[in-house]
Amino acid sequence: MAKNMQPIAKRCRALGISPAAMGYAKKESNRNPGGQMRKKKSEYALQLTEKQKVKFVYGIMEKQFRMYYEKAARMPGKTGENLLTFVERRLDNVVYRLGFAMTRREARQLVGHGHFTVNGQRVDIPSYLVKAGDVIEVKESSRSSAKFKRLTGEDAPTVLVPKWLERDKNALKGTVVQMPAREDIDLPVEEHLIVELYSK
Repeated sequence: MAKNMQPIAKRCRALGISPAAMGYAKKESNRNPGGQMRKKKSEYALQLTEKQKVKFVYGIMEKQFRMYYEKAARMPGKTGENLLTFVERRLDNVVYRLGFAMTRREARQLVGHGHFTVNGQRVDIPSYLVKAGDVIEVKESSRSSAKFKRLTGEDAPTVLVPKWLERDKNALKGTVVQMPAREDIDLPVEEHLIVELYSK
């Protein structure tokens, strides 16, 4: 499986996003803050940057991202919003959003190792797309591990879960209440530029 092994902080700086969007607390460097280029970017460069931003944050390679775009373009509604909804519905992202992992990279690894079930069935495909009503749980045999034990009890970290998801505070379980809307996706991205890039 292909992996993007670029240093997080450096890549965030280049794309003009905060490491916090990746689940990392590391401060941005004061050098060229926000990753702003000194010369004006071309229209193509702006479009490419927005695409790279979404691919990097969600950890998606080009072939799969293109597939999401083509599906989004065939759906009713705005193609850019449909595209973001697809990537937000990925199981690895949902595991991260529910607070079962510190970062999306960690969530992808945990899903790949088979630690989660969807509606009682073990799913080890990070790109699995959840739908409304799906119940995501840490697998019974994985709950005793230190990784997951720290997520329950009085000392469990507080997690801000987006409103399209619901997490059971006393159990390692979350539910997809509804499909994510554009306002539920807090990534600072101009998705219409991605659509313009692909529709050329």
